[in-house]
Order: sequence, then C-alpha cells, then structure tokens
Amino acid sequence: MLLWSIDETSGFDTAWASTSGSRLRAEGHASGLASTPYWVSYVLETADEYVTARMTVQARWADGSATLDLRRDAVGRWTVNGEPRPDLDSAVDCDLGACPLTNTMPILRHDLNRSSGDHRFTMAFIEVPSLRVVASQQRYTHLRTTDGGGAIVQYRSGSFQSDLKIDADGFVLEYPQLGRRVVAQPTGEGIRLAGPGSARPG
Repeated sequence: MLLWSIDETSGFDTAWASTSGSRLRAEGHASGLASTPYWVSYVLETADEYVTARMTVQARWADGSATLDLRRDAVGRWTVNGEPRPDLDSAVDCDLGACPLTNTMPILRHDLNRSSGDHRFTMAFIEVPSLRVVASQQRYTHLRTTDGGGAIVQYRSGSFQSDLKIDADGFVLEYPQLGRRVVAQPTGEGIRLAGPGSARPG
C-alpha cells in the first residue's frame, strides 16, 4: 500500500498497487480540502508496457458528484464514458490530478528510474474533482540515480516543473510542489509515521 500526503490539495492519496510483468493494477482513494473539499476513488488497469487500458473514477464534492469510465483499446482509441475521444489517440497513459501513482507508468515503461532518457508524452489528464478529461503535453527527463536504486526524474507540463524523487520500483517518493510519500516505521510503542527523509527499516 502506498500513501502520499498531498500539499497541493491539503489532503491524501492512497493506493493498493501491484505489478505483474509489465502490467500495473491499482485501487485508490484520495481526499482533499483545496480548492474545494472532495474525495475520489479509482481503479487503474494497464495492458502490457504499462499502457493504460482502463481507469474508472468516482468523485464527490459538496455540491455534486461525477463518475468516469476512461478506456483505451488495443489499437489506441480512447473513449470517455463510452464516447469516442480522437483528441486523445496519441496518448498511452492517463494522469489523474494530484495523484502521484499515475506518474509511474511512463517512468517504468521507459526505465527512467534506472537509466537516462528524455521523453515527451500526450496524457489523458483527468481533472479533479470534475473528472473532465483533457489532452495534456508532458515531459519526463531522467536527471540522476540516487542511493537505494532510485532516481530523480524531472517532470514538466507547460510552465510547471518539478524534480520527482522516485524509488527503485518506479513509484514517487517526493513530488516538490505536490506532496510526498508517508512511510510507517515500527517502534517499541507501535507505529510511528515519518516522511521519506527519515531513516527507514532494513
């Protein structure tokens, strides 16, 4: 289970994630207080090479709710709640707003957590909490490796830029301007929550 504290939304994002071969599956929940209080639940399934196959999302906020069924078929055609979206056809990934989990797919596909690379992508970006889906141009660049087998990967979209700290498995540890992973450490008195900069058990 992965848990992130999300500064941007004054909230949290948590997901049960598993990989098998070059496929990823995750079930997650997120909540936030900014810019409006909301919660979302999501299920992500990828095909081979971590290419998005389906992302279903439910969202609720004070004045409303929304549902999303986002799919990409084997030939690269996207649908949003059953409606064709040819503007997304150059995308292979979805990207859920304020969700560090969805940075993982392009990083693993191009091995950016282990080796050099610089790639531009079109993403099917899901706005939160409205769940509106738009095409988003993004760029990922491997900057350097880190102790423990991870890396620093630079993320850029428009004028926004952040150097992500990635663990050896390709998942986000720190996302400056967005949030950071929370890790649990056993102590003699139970469980103590600590940020990724603290010592971790072996």
